[in-house]
Formats: sequence, C-alpha cells, structure tokens
Amino acid sequence: MGNTKERILAASAELFRRNGYTGTGLKQIVTAASAPFGSIYHFFPGGKEQLAEEVIRSSGMEYGKLFDLLIAPAPDLVTGLEQAFAAAAVTLRETDYADACPIATMALEVASTNETLRRATAEVFQAWILTGTGVFTRFGLSEDDARRLTIAVISALEGAFVLSRSLRDVEPLAVAGEAAVATAREMLTGRGRG
Repeated sequence: MGNTKERILAASAELFRRNGYTGTGLKQIVTAASAPFGSIYHFFPGGKEQLAEEVIRSSGMEYGKLFDLLIAPAPDLVTGLEQAFAAAAVTLRETDYADACPIATMALEVASTNETLRRATAEVFQAWILTGTGVFTRFGLSEDDARRLTIAVISALEGAFVLSRSLRDVEPLAVAGEAAVATAREMLTGRGRG
C-alpha cells in the first residue's frame, strides 16, 4: 500500500500544478493514481486539505533542490543564474506552458482562504530562501546580499512563470533572467568581485 500513497501524492502534485487546488477533485486524483477512492482517507484522514499540505511540502522541497542542482555547480554566480533561467524556459516550452511552479500556483489560490495551506507554502518559500542564500554566499556574496538576491530570483521566476504561461512566450523568463544577472553582477561588483 505504500506504493499507493506515492501514486496519490504524485498524481495530486501533477493535478494541483495543472488545475490548482479548487480545480482538482478527489475523483480525478484517485483516477490518475489508479487507486481506490477510500485510499485517500486511509492515507490522508484530513482529506483533500491534508493531501494538499503534504504535496506542498514534499514537492516544494524537491523544487528547492534546484538551487543546488542548477546554480551551485556553475563556475560562477552569473553563469548559474543564466543556466537556471534558461532551464526554466526550456521546461515551459517542452510542456507547452503547462508546467510551472506548483507552490506558487497553490500559494496564489489559497493564501487568503486556507491558513493551513498558506502556512505550508510559506514554509516552503522560507526553505527556498535559506537554500538560495546558502548557495549564493558560496559565490562570495554577503549573507544579506545573498538573501536579497534569492528573494529577487524567486520573485522574478514566479512572476515570469505567470507572464510566460499567459503569453505562451518565454520572453518574460529571458527578461527576468537578465534582471537577476544584472542584480547579481551589481552585488558582486559592489564587493570588488566584478
């Protein structure tokens, strides 16, 4: 049955990312997961809200690893940022603009209506900020600059996802990436590392 729980979580993550929280029904989830309906309440006694909270936390932590996977191995901060924004553009194009950040999708939808899920998205964003700050300090930024750059990068990415999905064009991601790189260069230059 452990495999059933994993299938439910994976199907839920995909459906929430594509359709949002309110646009996803439990019947859709069990159908996509090839699971019996009762298994939702077996694994998630709190129903859809508990399931969504677990999806937010688990997929949010996976997305947070992108700082370490895409930026940390780069030879320098500017290259890392350029590669991260370029990878986001490729993903959007390859998925026909359907896949973006599931955490932002959920956060926008539930921030004013569901405190449990708002808290879960806030915790994920805080974890991303800590991870990004750690990665950026390794490139020589002060803790304060690294935190500010991380928040700017996350904000730029999330906003660019919204615009790119609406326009069905990756230009917003390119512009956001250029702005993030310019900010990083300015911070590095300000530290005499230009």
